[in-house]
Amino acid sequence: MRILVTGGAGFIGSEYVRRALVAGPDAQQAPWITVLDALTYSGVEANLAPVAGHPRCTFVRGDICDPDVVDQVMAGQDAVVHFAAESHVDRSITGADPFVRTNVLGTQVLLDAAVRHRVGRFVHVSTDEVYGSIGEGAWTEQAPLAPTSPYSASKAGSDLLALACHRTHGLDVVVTRCTNNYGPYQFPEKVIPLFVTRLMEGEKVPLYGDGRNRRDWLHVSDHCRAIDLVLHGGRAGEVYHIGGGTELSNRELTALLLDAFGAGWDRVEHVADRKGHDLRYALDDSKIREELGYAPEVAFADGLAATVDWYRDNRWWWQPLREAARLR
Repeated sequence: MRILVTGGAGFIGSEYVRRALVAGPDAQQAPWITVLDALTYSGVEANLAPVAGHPRCTFVRGDICDPDVVDQVMAGQDAVVHFAAESHVDRSITGADPFVRTNVLGTQVLLDAAVRHRVGRFVHVSTDEVYGSIGEGAWTEQAPLAPTSPYSASKAGSDLLALACHRTHGLDVVVTRCTNNYGPYQFPEKVIPLFVTRLMEGEKVPLYGDGRNRRDWLHVSDHCRAIDLVLHGGRAGEVYHIGGGTELSNRELTALLLDAFGAGWDRVEHVADRKGHDLRYALDDSKIREELGYAPEVAFADGLAATVDWYRDNRWWWQPLREAARLR
């Protein structure tokens, strides 16, 4: 199977690529991967260092908004797993243009090429943020979309384009929506690596508002395993939720990270809340559990400890990124 992985040098995409290139019991069934990544600030070629030179992996540096590049890499592919996206909410609030361009226009360029080249399956990777906030319970896949940030609005738009392409052109599209990811190789502007690296540097960590905002946490390896289940067994035209099963407030998460470093609350700086900050996200993922047998395997306590250890052991990876992005 030949798979085009967009955004394959990013946090989640590179985890998917690294996992996919580990040959299973039947090496003949192992996929051939083409990675397409523009290597913007959060796309890091070093994320693919563990599989550099792998005989079943080709890396192409290019923009998903470039029709010529996309047309070239799409030819001959059996499937697309589409991770490429601008994803940082705060950045979208200060400047929405790159989010609209990459997440909406880029997705449409990919869909058009996939239709032309008769690609067998297109997995569009999305987010729980497209639903907005929910006070109690959990969103099902039938819930209406109500995004509240430029980022989530651009992802909602790309979801609708992908599903429309299935209905209009018959492209075999499946959409996944996941909860908050964490794990190794996550760009240090996101909350867990931001807090970990600041604590390592003896700095304070910024906690938005009163810290009551709640998120469900999903280890990146569980996310990628679920995406593979959807790639091979999901129903065309359907949406699948992927959850981690550990819901925490930002204050509770902060406490766990402080404990990991033996630090106290004097290391916390309370900052003004994010504009339009959704209070709570929650997904009902019973559909993927029942249809495809998904269940998260990484317990949050174990995954968080391993993630903290990874950042402790890999300063060479995150410190230049942190300095370049001025994450201080």
